[in-house]
Amino acid sequence: MSMKLYVGNLAFQTTSDELQTMFAQAGTVESVSLIEDRETGRSRGFGFVEMSTKEEGAAAIQQFNGKDLGGRALNVNEAKPREDRGGGGGGRNGGSRY
Repeated sequence: MSMKLYVGNLAFQTTSDELQTMFAQAGTVESVSLIEDRETGRSRGFGFVEMSTKEEGAAAIQQFNGKDLGGRALNVNEAKPREDRGGGGGGRNGGSRY
């Protein structure tokens, strides 16, 4: 079973290829996803790496958490499921009619 990792404190110029190469040292990388700002397209400084097994994920956390990449100490841990933050609309007046 695969393990999805949160990778934070990334330098804005870090690429998916760099993360792929780096995390491949700990095992098989299933996917890499850098999160970008919707409006500017600029990196938001974090992303996700999916490792093929929990063991490889644990090895990657041990190996790369705190490691320097691009002058910044990486924050690597198991990704938590995304919380439902609600959403949708408030309409023109913030959702409150009264």
